[in-house]
Amino acid sequence: YARYLRESKGEVEILFKELLIGVTNFFRDPQAFEMLKDLILSLFEDKPDEYTFRVWVPGCSTGEEAFSIAMLLQECMEERQRHFSIQIFATDLDEETIAMARLGRFPTSIAADVTPERLQRFFTSVEEAYEVKKSIRDMLVFAPQDLIKDPPFTKLDLLCCRNLLIYLNPELQQKILPIFHYSLKPDAILFLGSSESVGSTTDLFRLVDKKWKIYVRQPSSSVAHPILSFPTPPDSEQEDQPEISETLRRAEELSAFQMVETILQQTQAPPCAIIDAASNLVYTHGRTGRYLEPVVGRVSVNILDMARPGLKAELAAAIRQAATHRQEVIHKGLRVEENGGHLFLDLTVKPILEQSSLHGFLMVVFEETAIPTREEPGEPELVEGEQKSSDVDRLERELQYTRENLQTSIEELETSNEELKSTNEELQSTNEELQSTNEELETSKEELQSLNEESVTVNAELQSRIEELSATNDDIKNLFDSTAIATLFLDMELQIRRFTPQMKDIIPLSDIDIGRPIQHLASNLLNGDLSEYAAETLRTLERADLERSTRDGQRYRMQILPYRTATNVIDGVVITFVDITEQKKIEESLRESEDEHRVLAEKLQKSEERFRIVLSNSPLIIAHIDRDLRYTWIYNPHPDFDPASLLGKRDDELVVDEGTQQLVQLKQQVIETGARVQAEITFSLSGGGRTYEVVAEPLKDAAGAVIGATTVAFDITQRNRMEIELQEMHDALEQRMGEVTFELEQETVDRQQAESGLVQQREFLEQVVEAATEGITVSDEEGHYILYNRRMFEITGYTREEAERADFPTLLYPDPIYREKAAAAIAGALSGEDAINQQWEMACKGGRQRTVLISTRLIEHGKKKWLLGMVRDITDLRS
Repeated sequence: YARYLRESKGEVEILFKELLIGVTNFFRDPQAFEMLKDLILSLFEDKPDEYTFRVWVPGCSTGEEAFSIAMLLQECMEERQRHFSIQIFATDLDEETIAMARLGRFPTSIAADVTPERLQRFFTSVEEAYEVKKSIRDMLVFAPQDLIKDPPFTKLDLLCCRNLLIYLNPELQQKILPIFHYSLKPDAILFLGSSESVGSTTDLFRLVDKKWKIYVRQPSSSVAHPILSFPTPPDSEQEDQPEISETLRRAEELSAFQMVETILQQTQAPPCAIIDAASNLVYTHGRTGRYLEPVVGRVSVNILDMARPGLKAELAAAIRQAATHRQEVIHKGLRVEENGGHLFLDLTVKPILEQSSLHGFLMVVFEETAIPTREEPGEPELVEGEQKSSDVDRLERELQYTRENLQTSIEELETSNEELKSTNEELQSTNEELQSTNEELETSKEELQSLNEESVTVNAELQSRIEELSATNDDIKNLFDSTAIATLFLDMELQIRRFTPQMKDIIPLSDIDIGRPIQHLASNLLNGDLSEYAAETLRTLERADLERSTRDGQRYRMQILPYRTATNVIDGVVITFVDITEQKKIEESLRESEDEHRVLAEKLQKSEERFRIVLSNSPLIIAHIDRDLRYTWIYNPHPDFDPASLLGKRDDELVVDEGTQQLVQLKQQVIETGARVQAEITFSLSGGGRTYEVVAEPLKDAAGAVIGATTVAFDITQRNRMEIELQEMHDALEQRMGEVTFELEQETVDRQQAESGLVQQREFLEQVVEAATEGITVSDEEGHYILYNRRMFEITGYTREEAERADFPTLLYPDPIYREKAAAAIAGALSGEDAINQQWEMACKGGRQRTVLISTRLIEHGKKKWLLGMVRDITDLRS
């Protein structure tokens, strides 16, 4: 598997992701966040306005904890009514989780961790998910970072690193905590997980809450702590190589030690030790305590420091020779002090050549020998002489070793001296280079200061651009959300770049489809492949306009055109769909009933013309007043008054007469009661008295309180005069008709004898009707018109033949509403109601519109009922 890891970068990535722990959620341990909130509020106390509050959240995973901190800071600012600039740096080693965190979109299951109030304040519900609002998202910057290798963020007010240290070994923890201390400002907050602590770095941080592991940075520390170094980023070739060589080397080294241990145990080897190139013990076998002992004071595993008296010099010489010549060295008969006595041993030092992974390691073997004894008591002088000879030999060997060591030391000293001389020369050269470099640095410093000033300016411009871009993005988002045009943006590879919500009716899209090829998605369109159309547009760079239908019967106008950048570079395709379903239905309906719609259009045009004529000739006075009865707006007042002079005035401040007093009382009644009031009021104006029908309606605000009134006054002076004249005419005509009827009744006694007289009377009656200056109509009980006089045809412009060929009332009143009102009026008159005087709009020949005043009267003759209608043209009077 190790070999496979060397060869497969993809497997390394998979293994790496398996080792990462990405468990996180919003507001984990709510009580801890409440304690943190109290500390943050205390930090806010001495901070000036517009202060930048900096936060670092290493190991942020998908961002839940970082967003929790942002929400907490927003709540703290609102509680203290302060406004700070919040900068939260959320980092993680996994770039995929960072990309997810940047989206700020989470499943609906977060409702279990986030209170409903916070969900409503800080999230927007979109497509079965919750999305963090922009005001919170703008506080955070998400970036990939290796906590161990990359430089940290500095000048922090809060560092939240929860449940990350527990996955690091103690040595790494003790190196990272000083980095946290370096990153934080004095009295800044360190927020750890409940299972974590600062370990031995208690001099760097003061514990605030033991349960939730919240610390405050100590102002200073007297103990030096190791801090990780941050190397420059490796080049691309190094990045491509999995960094596992060190791990493999240690694994092979451990395997080699296990093999050596097995061999030593099987061969029952004497006590021995394995040392590295620095003479440090890395492995021991057997009881080596008779030859090595612990060092007093600071602990050391160097074998020379641990060697017992009598062994150190011999051991040092043997190690040097074995390491230099890479061959076995044996020193025999060494006398070593041990617990007040002596022992003798043979010392062997040899390099380990069998295992390539242990290159540079030496094996030191201690083989104890017997102490020489006297075999015959009668030869004490000989034994003593031999003992002295042995001591002399030992001393000579030690002297020889000492000389060799001295010679070696002299040679090393001479070599070192040469190296020092060379180094001194290099240092002198380096010093000169440093002086030159210092001058260059001074120049560079000035340039950097200039660049810094430029950077500040550029940064301000960049911030302005960012704000403009943010506003533009907001505009585009609102445009996308509100437009009824389905739009799809594709890149040069025909992959989805962006789309409007309406596009989902044509292709079932979601945000996760961004970046997918369009040909991989099924559409609801019939007869056509979007990818083919888009590819053709990219090839020809010409706009395409097509009409297509969907499976659910919708019709769309599809437009495909090249996507051009601001520099006129083709960078994809834009496809728009305009829903023309209703338009097509209307077009089909229009084609099926074109004549009917044409007639309807003509009728509508005539009705519009009539309406405009009526509105332009309407003698209406419209006004608005406030609660003090003062005019705030007026339309078409009497010529005696200037509209501008009426604003802000009351009626009784303009004219004092009986009519004005009635008008003021009417308006006051509307203001006080809030009810509609109607009355006829006569005013004394230039040209004589004028009678108006006044209607007043209250004006109310949203709460229903009366804030004024609207008045509409209609000049009915002429109408009243005409009604009187018409009444007189009706009375005269009725009297004359009665006389004629009486004469006819007398003459019918002997019809044959008086036939000539009856004809004369009828001719006389017809002459009277035809000679009338008003239009006259007579209809029976069924509403059928049996008589029109000459004046009716003069008013309408129609001939008698045209009236007889067509339904004359339909010609005069093409609007069904008018015909229904006329039928109702006739029915009322036939049922015995009083005479009816009404103003009507009559459609005349040639499209003309005439205003007439119609008065109806019921006439009974025998058992039959007749309805007499008098029609007077008042069009010219109104103008």
